Order: sequence, then structure tokens, then C-alpha cells
Amino acid sequence: MSLLSDPTLLGHVDDYLNLGKEADASDIHLSVSSPPTCRRYGVLLPMWENAPKLTAQDTESLVKGFLDEQQWQRLVDHGDVDFAYNNASGRFRTSVVRQRLGYDLAFRIITSNLRTLDELGMPHQLKLLTQYHNGLVLVTGPMGSGKTTTLAALVQEINLHRGDHIITLEEPIEYIIPSARCQVTQREVHTHTKSFAAALRGALREDPDVIMVGEMRDLETIQLAISASETGHLVLGTLHTSNAPRTLDRLLDVFPADQRDQIRMMVSESLRGIVSQQLIPKADGMGRAVAMEIMLNSPAIGNVIREAKTFMLPGIIQTGKKAGMILMDESVAELYRQGIITAEEALYRAENKTEMRIVIGA
Repeated sequence: MSLLSDPTLLGHVDDYLNLGKEADASDIHLSVSSPPTCRRYGVLLPMWENAPKLTAQDTESLVKGFLDEQQWQRLVDHGDVDFAYNNASGRFRTSVVRQRLGYDLAFRIITSNLRTLDELGMPHQLKLLTQYHNGLVLVTGPMGSGKTTTLAALVQEINLHRGDHIITLEEPIEYIIPSARCQVTQREVHTHTKSFAAALRGALREDPDVIMVGEMRDLETIQLAISASETGHLVLGTLHTSNAPRTLDRLLDVFPADQRDQIRMMVSESLRGIVSQQLIPKADGMGRAVAMEIMLNSPAIGNVIREAKTFMLPGIIQTGKKAGMILMDESVAELYRQGIITAEEALYRAENKTEMRIVIGA
């Protein structure tokens, strides 16, 4: 990809962001000792030919050119700052960090239009997860796998079809969700509250029906989320895990050993489902396709959680196709069979390489 062929650098972050949007990039990176780069369909590329490497002075000038006083002070005090940045062309999830060589900037381009589950082509099972009035729904996957987009679509599904109070806790707020049939309250960590845990404690006093937690990253947040899901709230949250067994292990391992039996019991009863996803470059080079693992709670799954036998979950998911469950490898294999992704990508993404080689005939 190359929109320019110029040995000079651009003067303001907006110039880079506008260029990235024109190129249909998902992320823009402005780092010391590297040329300006962007991620397009999952691949990191120079933004244009002959671009010089950014110096520490270049990135510091860019940082000072768009941070406000409060954001700059947080960067000075803490060494990093995360927030949503707006300009004339859109919204960007922004991270600025201080590192050994200077300041680095990373921007995620936020698609401004809030899409529904139907518009995203999501399976019908995801709509079923929005019909519960309590419990825990987890959307998981690595960074850049579309978790935020899926989570926003789940919230929008509730917003359009129920009459509840929805509170979202995010860092930063990405999709703006106007109230429809529901009352929607969006709070940003570090802007409106100091932490996810503090925001979650506050949310429970605001008469919510549905709480969306942008990231369940520590013991207190996870503990509060599980408790809220048990006390009449539907809690939607995310974790950086790749499948259902790893999600449950991550969820439980943050607790002290003497509490885990009790937490397993709570999770086995309150969990409604786990959706794990990843984005895979398409064979035609035009965009990425979503591969998705779906686990819906059942008596068999609840029993496995209580007995700490999460290694048995793939087998249960595999036999639960009629209930709408699917393993990640099955989703990847189906994308390959439909010609959407290449054999190389299918094999690279597979958990079970041996089985995937049979699928692709390798």
C-alpha cells in the first residue's frame, strides 16, 4: 500500500489519521526510529514509500500538537495515556506511551456507524444471549479481533428491543450508543471514573439492568462482575483469551486458591455464554473475515466448570451443534471451505493442526 511517495513527514496527527482512513487501515502507528506505518487487513505496512523514520523530536512534536493539558499531565505523571480522539474525519482510540527512545503513538480507527448483529452477519445464537435478564456473557479474543464491535452490537440489540437501563464502562468510549428503547449511560475510565472496579461499584447504585464492562482485567473487577451477574443484572464483558476453556481458566485463576471452589459454583450458575473470535485476512486481500467460537451454558458445561475440568469443554461444544455451539477450528474450517480464507491461513489459525491438514488436504 502506498498513497504517497514523498521523503518528507506530515505535520499533524490528523494528517496521518486522514491518510490511514483513506487507505482503509484499522490502526496507525507513529513510533520513534520507524517510518509511519498502518495496519491494513491485519498486515502492518509503511504508510508511503520513502517515508523517513520518525525521530524523538518528531513524535514529541506530534504528541504536544494534539494532547490537551489534562492528557499531557497524565502522560508526564504515568508514562502513558489512553483516550478517544475526535477530528473532522472521525473517532480514534488513542494510546500514547513514553518508551526508551521517546514517545510512541498508536491509533485504532473507530467505525462511526454502530452496526447491529444482523448488519455484522453474526449468528442467531448471539441474539439469544441478549434476551437474558441476568447472568454473565463474555466476548473474548486477542487485541484487534473485533471484540468491541461485537460487544457494541450486543448492547445495541438490547437497546433496540428492551426497555432497560444500560450502563457501559469503557476505556475509552468507542461507539456512541444513543438511547433507543433503553436508557443508555456511557462512562469512560480515567475521564469519568478512576478504574473499572470503581465504575462497576458505582454502576450498581445506579439501578442498572444491563452493565457492559469494556475489560475485566483484575480480581476486583471480575469479582464485582460475577457478583452483579448473580444479583439480577446482565453483565457483558471482555477478556483477552482465545477460546472458552482458556477464558474460564483465566476467569478463575485470578482468585486465591481457597476461593476458587465457591467461584466455580457461582460461574457455573451465572454464565450464559462465551463468544471467542478472531479476524482472518480474506483470500482476495479485501478485508478480514470473523471466525467465531460459541459456547452456551448447559447442565453438562456447568458440571464441568464446577469440577474444574475445563479440558472437557471442546468435546461438549463439538457435540452441542444443535444448540448453536461451534468450536473455533470448525468456524475456521468453514471459512476455508467457502473459499473465504486460504489454506495457509486456516492452518496457521488452527488449534488442532493435524485435523486442519486433513480439512485442507495438506
